[in-house]
Amino acid sequence: MILTFVILYLIVSVGIGLYAATRVHNAKDFAVAGRSLPLPIVAATVFATWFGAEALMGMSATFAKEGLRGVVADPFGSTVCLLLVGLFFAPRLYRLNLLTVGDYYRLRYDRRIEILCTLCIVASYLGWVAAQFKVLGLVLHVVTEGFVSQPLGMVIGAAIVLTYTTFGGMFSVAILDFAQLSVIVGGLLYIVSVVSGLTGGAEAVILHAAQAGRLDFFPPPAVDAWIPFVGAGITMMLGSVPQQDVFQRITSAKDERTAVRGALIGACLYFCFCFVPMFLAYAALLVDPVKFGALLEHDPQLVLPSLIVEHTPAFAQVMFFGAVLSAVMSCSSATLLAPSVALSENVIKEILPRTDERILLFTMRIVLVSFAVVVLVIALSSETSIYMLVVNTYKVTLVAAFVPLCFGLYWPRATTRGALWAIVFGLVTWIGGEIAATDNSVWPPQLLGLAMSVAGMVVGSLSSASRSQRL
Repeated sequence: MILTFVILYLIVSVGIGLYAATRVHNAKDFAVAGRSLPLPIVAATVFATWFGAEALMGMSATFAKEGLRGVVADPFGSTVCLLLVGLFFAPRLYRLNLLTVGDYYRLRYDRRIEILCTLCIVASYLGWVAAQFKVLGLVLHVVTEGFVSQPLGMVIGAAIVLTYTTFGGMFSVAILDFAQLSVIVGGLLYIVSVVSGLTGGAEAVILHAAQAGRLDFFPPPAVDAWIPFVGAGITMMLGSVPQQDVFQRITSAKDERTAVRGALIGACLYFCFCFVPMFLAYAALLVDPVKFGALLEHDPQLVLPSLIVEHTPAFAQVMFFGAVLSAVMSCSSATLLAPSVALSENVIKEILPRTDERILLFTMRIVLVSFAVVVLVIALSSETSIYMLVVNTYKVTLVAAFVPLCFGLYWPRATTRGALWAIVFGLVTWIGGEIAATDNSVWPPQLLGLAMSVAGMVVGSLSSASRSQRL
């Protein structure tokens, strides 16, 4: 029954995505859905893009092991990121009527900054998309009772997502996100009611988690505990701001007000529903402490799907895997589309002679397929947890792309030299810190990289301004 449902669900998703492709006539339609999306769809696509593999499998497993303190990056940092985008970045960026966030770097600085920041943004998606593919493989492995291996499941899942995203672009992503939102919300809420009945009620789970210290959020009052804690939160909070998928959602809105409200509503939805899989994963420890306790130590990402398969009725399993597929497919398609559009528009476009709309659209699709292949190879070879795959991706954008974007929007004295120094200082410091880091290191390398990026922007901008005054 579950396998049949999964197959039908995948077929319907591909059909909807291909239908949406009939509305794609040029690169603008493919990248930002013609800037025509209403508020419900914008809010839904903001939520669905972020509520993916790390929220369902990675975040829930991390919470079960480490508690709220272990998930400071996501959902706490990521939710604040979306709120910041809605309040401070969406209004200004929407008015510029740009296709990608890379276009802003060219408009505000020059071609060099555009290429450098775009490459950093594209690189940041490698781990994020790989995490989505890993969950797709995990789901297909579980629902086929091991007949489909996890590597083969990754290949099948990637091929399905790639099919409708390649043809439909942002129109396919947005329409499927809106349709899948109800499946995600309804499925997870129903599962909560079922699992709560196995544990003696939601209150029993929450009380047990509180007594075990899993609801303690702030670290002990020590410098060596607070600095990594703050560093983890800031990585997602600020490193996610210059992401192309965030930019696409706000610029796909029909007007500025819709862009702002969509980001804020999506942030609230995301924060609230991230606690649902965390609740379910921890509830597993009450259902069967021995088995799920051992699984939490050896393969924590299997805790939640194992709980559903072994301890809930067939209909609950259908609802759960429907929610998982909805969430992961929405996130996968969005995170495949975003870097492919950015790379095509901001790096490859200038290389091609006399690029018209038809050639640019074809280029975006070719780049999307190529990017998917690279990410699939990473997913197949990586042993990093789903949660850390996602969290680590934002380090490069934090140290290289955030400061030029933020200072460019809010500091009139920011110059091209300052942006260049910010990128170089941030990247060199971060990479050096990662190489020299040990298990006893207190300062996260990305936090040091951010500090040096700010210093590079300020010193570089002021020095170039002083030189201009002397001339």
